[in-house]
Amino acid sequence: MAYELHYWPMIQGRGEFVRLALEQAGAEYIDVARLPHEAGGGIEAMMDRLEDEPLRPPFAPPFLRDGDVVVGQTAAILLYLGPRIGLVGASEADRVWTHQIQLTVADMVAEAHDTHHPVGVGLYYEDQKPEALRRARDFGDNRIPKFFAWFERVLARNPAGPDHLVGDAVSYADTSLFQLVEGLRYAFPNATARALDATPRIVAHVERVGRLPRIAAYLASERRRPFSEDGVFRSYPELDEN
Repeated sequence: MAYELHYWPMIQGRGEFVRLALEQAGAEYIDVARLPHEAGGGIEAMMDRLEDEPLRPPFAPPFLRDGDVVVGQTAAILLYLGPRIGLVGASEADRVWTHQIQLTVADMVAEAHDTHHPVGVGLYYEDQKPEALRRARDFGDNRIPKFFAWFERVLARNPAGPDHLVGDAVSYADTSLFQLVEGLRYAFPNATARALDATPRIVAHVERVGRLPRIAAYLASERRRPFSEDGVFRSYPELDEN
């Protein structure tokens, strides 16, 4: 039975971290909201499913359905999927460590989002530009380098070598770091380039993941939506001044 991924059909967003893992694993899945309306697709049908889940309703997309199991929150979805699609180590220590890395990715995604919505999610970017500029400067000058330095140390200290974040095989943490860096390169190209100059292992890692056959095929396909100003990574040049 195919996994059902429920997320906004027009953007990458947080659902892309799940898609990349499913694509790398070669897992069968349905991007439900991207189906035609008559097949149960579309935003309204997805929101109806959020409301109709009787016992354990997810708070928001993305959420994954696997038979009778429904899992929300990107990190929790990947924690669930990892051992089922072969993208996490067999030991409990590896599973917990991979999940910790994913939670750190989620922290950075949230901070990236909050650069353009620092006052309130319900307000337009245009309603909070001065606050966004101040937040983005701190994010670019301090937070991106701090997070990247940590990921660089994780790669350097992996006993199996710096080709992967955990162990000697690709995990969902690897595909998630790839997506994080690609999103930041789109949203903050100048600040991200400066941080990557000091973290060569991350640069090499992202290049390796992007060359994985299944990931490369996905990136070249129509299933890969482009980055845009409707997603979690948004490019506002005034927030990324040199």
